[in-house]
Amino acid sequence: MDRMLVVVFDNESKAYEGKKALLRLDGEGSIGVYGYAVLAKGADGSASIKQGDDVGPIGSLVGTALGSLIGVLAGPAGLALGASVGLLAGGSADVSNVGIGYDFIDDVSKVLLPNTAAVIAEIDEEWTTPVDTRMEAIGGTVFRRALSEVKEQINEENVAAMKADLAQLKEEHAKAHADRKAKIQEKINQLDSKIQAQLQNEKNRRDALKRKAQARVQVLKDKAAVKAS
Repeated sequence: MDRMLVVVFDNESKAYEGKKALLRLDGEGSIGVYGYAVLAKGADGSASIKQGDDVGPIGSLVGTALGSLIGVLAGPAGLALGASVGLLAGGSADVSNVGIGYDFIDDVSKVLLPNTAAVIAEIDEEWTTPVDTRMEAIGGTVFRRALSEVKEQINEENVAAMKADLAQLKEEHAKAHADRKAKIQEKINQLDSKIQAQLQNEKNRRDALKRKAQARVQVLKDKAAVKAS
């Protein structure tokens, strides 16, 4: 099952231990790690996303979920740094792009306080014990949430509703007096623009998911090649 994982530690050093433990689990085959980053919060609450080997193997292609979650948890300062290393490609710091609920963000935010750090990852996990056992031994607090497919249904329903409104406006426009036609036409144009923007956003999301799936396949192939060598 695809999940978003956040493990919060009381200092940056332990977060790096957590990162290494996560990658060891991946190497053992207990989980699959598709992207990850270490986020640290300073004494003033500002966040920074660590670079170098702390960017996951396909970090630049998981912006639809992982990058957006990092942006939401890091805030504006972390968002800017994340974009500079490609973590937010194809996404934005909007919880609606993460595919998980506001309650998850709230739970993590209550623990991810100044002078703490977290490992944030997108993983494939069949059972929770391996990650929980390793992370708890280091002192990490684990949060996880399955990635939701609900967003696609919501988008489709939203577009359908707007199209219904558009059809009604066009019907009213056809029957309206001359002095009302211009105002109704303005509403028609505005609503049509919103529909087109929504459709384009959905296309961008689907394209990003397609790239992400292709990148995952490549990650698995690379891992298999390493094991075979």
